[in-house]
Amino acid sequence: MLQPFRRVGARLSLALAAVVAGALAVVWVALVPTLQNRLVTGRLVLLAQSARQIERAETSTPARDFIDDAARTADANRAVLFRPTASGGLRVIVDTHRASSSLNLVRDPVALHAARALALEKGIVTRDGEPFAEVAVPDRYGNILLYAASLRATLENVDLVRSRLIWAGLIALGLAVLVGWGAATAFARRIRRLERAADRIAGGDFLHPVVDLGRDEVGELAVAFDRMRVQLAQLDDARRNFIANASHELRTPIFSVGGFLELLREDDLDPQTRAEFVEAMAEQMARLSKLAADLLDLSRLDAGGMRIEPEPIRLDVVAHDLGEELGALAARRDHPLDVVVESRGTAFADRARVLQVGRALVDNALVHTPAGTHVWLVADGLTLRVEDDGPGIPAEHREQVFTRFTRLEGTRASGSGLGLAIARELAERMGGELRLDARRGRTVFILTLPDARAAVSTGNGGPLRDISHEHAAR
Repeated sequence: MLQPFRRVGARLSLALAAVVAGALAVVWVALVPTLQNRLVTGRLVLLAQSARQIERAETSTPARDFIDDAARTADANRAVLFRPTASGGLRVIVDTHRASSSLNLVRDPVALHAARALALEKGIVTRDGEPFAEVAVPDRYGNILLYAASLRATLENVDLVRSRLIWAGLIALGLAVLVGWGAATAFARRIRRLERAADRIAGGDFLHPVVDLGRDEVGELAVAFDRMRVQLAQLDDARRNFIANASHELRTPIFSVGGFLELLREDDLDPQTRAEFVEAMAEQMARLSKLAADLLDLSRLDAGGMRIEPEPIRLDVVAHDLGEELGALAARRDHPLDVVVESRGTAFADRARVLQVGRALVDNALVHTPAGTHVWLVADGLTLRVEDDGPGIPAEHREQVFTRFTRLEGTRASGSGLGLAIARELAERMGGELRLDARRGRTVFILTLPDARAAVSTGNGGPLRDISHEHAAR
């Protein structure tokens, strides 16, 4: 059982909450101080512009009326006209804010700086717990005009923005946690279904499909799981069939040899019968040896342990070698075997494996056709064909001949049903192909191999050697 904070839902919810909190922190840092600074600075700039206009203005109105008009023009809460004293201080001449005392204004830092510098000064001053934006400017008579605008409303607006941002952030965090938890729970539910499907597959249950209707990565993973289930089911069926077929194929010759051995123990056998039994045992042992070799090749192919060492080879030479090697066997089985060279070509393949494929094709023709059937080994450029004029193979069985342990009905029931399957896999491992062209009265197996000159030009092969006279030299 997973701990609460190790669940996907909890982690995703915390991650979303952290993202939202981080975004709010960035907004807070970027917005609130900037908003406050912009509002305060804007108020100071407005006061400064109004102060410069008043500084340049010509007036004949009484001082108090002039100051009142100037305060209204500058949108200031208070306007004060000072007279600098000989001691460096300030004396209030006119104060528009009649209800409050003017004693604390004589020490106003902004006005004092303007009096000393005889230039416009501005700043923020807190008076009686209330912040003010102040601008002081000297006039042409040597007086100092001070504008003070309260920042309480401005800062209250900033506080309102700050509080609303806090509440919006808390709501967003809550929604992020809820949405993240819900989405993660649905996501985790799909993952748990995949986990249960994986456990079923690991337990050998390949019947139930892996289904997920999502179109995201989890859905693609479910499709991959189901594809794996199908492939494992096929492999499991192939394994079972392989064990059953291999056991059957091994049991037949072993029982046959065992039966002949029991018969040979009898003392009343005549020499001719004994010789026949020995010959039959030899045939069964040869069959058993070939089956063991086929099974070994098949296991190497499946495990990827069979080495393919391609080199430039002449298929006409290979055809002559196969004719010499299998001619006696074909004659013994009453099958005329001819070698035909239609054109010469240099293929890029493993010579030993090409010979193995050729033996399998010729042996298939000798075993599964009636006596007297003519067999041809034809070399034609980059193809090696094995043809016979036997009864042919029905169309519905043409692809089955390359399936493992498949044997079609013929004149003889010997063979393991592995030869053609191994031959096709060897052809594909060498970059070629093995196909069947069968029609009534004619069966043709065609082995096509890569061109050696193309392999050399692309750097996949070694230097070509002239082996056109290799067969004649033997």
